[in-house]
Amino acid sequence: MRNRRIAEAALRPWTPVFTHGDLQVAHVFVADDEITGVLDWSEAAQGDALYDLATLTLGHQEHLGDVVAGYGTDVDLDVIHAWWSLRSLRGVRWLAEHGFDPTAPGCEVDVLKAQATRG
Repeated sequence: MRNRRIAEAALRPWTPVFTHGDLQVAHVFVADDEITGVLDWSEAAQGDALYDLATLTLGHQEHLGDVVAGYGTDVDLDVIHAWWSLRSLRGVRWLAEHGFDPTAPGCEVDVLKAQATRG
């Protein structure tokens, strides 16, 4: 229930921007600390920019500060946490039904547990 309350913050009004839609480390090429390419734009659309940041850092909370610092504008961390909860709540069933283990270390269930115990 706590994760559902956290997730509700993601359902706020936002200004649509062009988003990747599935921005994760596996889709980003980096050389010498510079992004040199981004692939798999199949889910690209208008959306919430913070959704992309949340997806990029999902399961990697330790990198959130660096990502936000490099983003170059104010980022509402409560909304990032909300997207983590919402994406994880939505993803657990799909992952299990498609042969993935959402309980593996660092995956959706771990994210939800960490969110539920977060200050």
